[in-house]
Amino acid sequence: MTGGVVVVEEKPARLAVGVIGAGRVGAALGAALGLAGHRVVAATGVSNASRRRAEELLPGVPLTEPPDVMARSDLVLLTVPDDALPDLVRGLAETGAVRPGQLIVHSSGRYGTAVLDPALRAGGLPLALHPAMTFTGTAVDVQRLAGCSFGVTAPGELRMAAEALVIEMGGEPEWIEESARPLYHAALAIGANHLVTLVAQSMDLLKAAGVTEPGRMLGPLLGAALDNALRSGDAALTGPVARGDAGTVSAHLAELRAHAPETVASYVAMARATADLALANGMLKAEYAEALLGALADEGTR
Repeated sequence: MTGGVVVVEEKPARLAVGVIGAGRVGAALGAALGLAGHRVVAATGVSNASRRRAEELLPGVPLTEPPDVMARSDLVLLTVPDDALPDLVRGLAETGAVRPGQLIVHSSGRYGTAVLDPALRAGGLPLALHPAMTFTGTAVDVQRLAGCSFGVTAPGELRMAAEALVIEMGGEPEWIEESARPLYHAALAIGANHLVTLVAQSMDLLKAAGVTEPGRMLGPLLGAALDNALRSGDAALTGPVARGDAGTVSAHLAELRAHAPETVASYVAMARATADLALANGMLKAEYAEALLGALADEGTR
C-alpha cells in the first residue's frame, strides 16, 4: 500500500495448455509449464509408455483426442516426431481445430515456424521452441530444463512471448533464424546423437577388453574431455591422431578389425576429421600427418 493506494502487481496471464503427443519432450514441457503456473488441461497419449509418462508428469490431466485438446487450450504443444508434424498441422487447420489467437507451439529442432503456416492462416500464433537437450521421459527432465538452451524461432511480434515461455520453463532462449533451423539441428545431432553412439562403442570395446565397469572408467575421462572441448575448442584435442602416432593408429585398426569390425568405419571417419582439425590448428605437424593419413587411407581401401 502506498499513500493509501493498494498497488497490485500484474502477473503474466495464465494459459490453459494442451499437449498433443505426450512423449518424452511433450510431457516434460507440459510439466514445466504447469510448475510455472499455467494449467495443463488435456493431452493425447496413444502408447502405453505415453500413458504412463502422462500419469507421472501430468497427473490428473485427461488423455483425449487432438480436436478436444485443441478446443480446451489457449496454448497447444505439438510434440510429435518431425516427420509427422506437417501433416498434423495441416489436418488441424483443415478441420477448423485452430482458433484465432491460439498459441501453436512445436518443439522440433528441424523446423522453424513455416511448418505452422496452415495454423497461421487459420488465425493461430506460431512459435518454434526447441529444447537443446536429450530427454529420458522421467521427472529428471523437468529439472534439467533449468538453464537449458532453447532454439527459438517466431514472428517478430511474438518474440517476447516466445522468450517469456522459455524463461518460465527455466530455459535460456537462443534466437535461430528460420533459414538456419536445418543447420542448427544438424549441429545438435552431430554433437548429441553421435556422442551416444561413440560412447556405446567405447563401452562395448572396454567390456571386450575385460573392463568390468566401463561406465565408471569412462565417466571422468569423457567428462573432462567434454569440459575441455567446450572451454578450449579444438585446442583440447589429444591422443594418437592429434600427435601423429601412425603406428598406434594402425595398431588400433588391427585390433578393431579382429574384434569389432563394425566400428572400423566410424573410427576411420572420426580419425580423419580429427587429423584435419589438428592440422588446421598446427597441433599435427605435416611430417607426421603423411604417415598417419596413409594408414587411414590404407584402411579405406580394404
